[in-house]
Amino acid sequence: MASSKHLLTAEQVNSNLSYLRMKRLIDIIGSLFGLVFLSPIFLIVAILIKIEDPKGPVFFKQIRIGKDESEFHMYKFRSMVSDAEERLKELLVLNEASGAMFKMKDDPRITRIGKFIRRTSIDELPQLWNVFKGEMSLVGPRPPVLREVDEYSSYDKQRLLVTPGCTGLWQVSGRSNLPFNMMVELDLKYIEQRTIYFDMKIIFKTLFVLFGSKGAY
Repeated sequence: MASSKHLLTAEQVNSNLSYLRMKRLIDIIGSLFGLVFLSPIFLIVAILIKIEDPKGPVFFKQIRIGKDESEFHMYKFRSMVSDAEERLKELLVLNEASGAMFKMKDDPRITRIGKFIRRTSIDELPQLWNVFKGEMSLVGPRPPVLREVDEYSSYDKQRLLVTPGCTGLWQVSGRSNLPFNMMVELDLKYIEQRTIYFDMKIIFKTLFVLFGSKGAY
């Protein structure tokens, strides 16, 4: 495990080119397959979101921080009211997560369909497009928002040395039930030990927890 005295470097964690190439190939194939195979779900969810809130957009686009602290637009199905970002400021004092992360179990901004797609993680499916574009990977650390990164220590920023993912060791180890510092430790463990086998193991484990509500809010 990396320590604050000996931080990981980009050269260390991205030195295995054969692994990175195979990982990218799996990302392209997996994201394309997912976008095509799950297209009926995309259509149904889009219709339900529009029925509940005809004026709001189907997709939620937000700037996230990726590899090497680069910015990109991450996509989700919109699960909150249209002015959710504006209302966040008044809710920050009610944050139930520790560290540089906002979580609120009974967030009043979440819509009715939003509660379902968040509980089942269906709201995350549009990130397959981010994976296809190369901004994200199927497996990797959760991409944070800029507000969170502004609070990161040098130790925390090690999780930004690799491409962020749709799922990861944190997501299959407790998700929102785990504190921020534990999320960082799990991400660093993944970064140091990642292999194709480890990635596939996380992906298959994700399939079992994807439609469960445990730890998701």
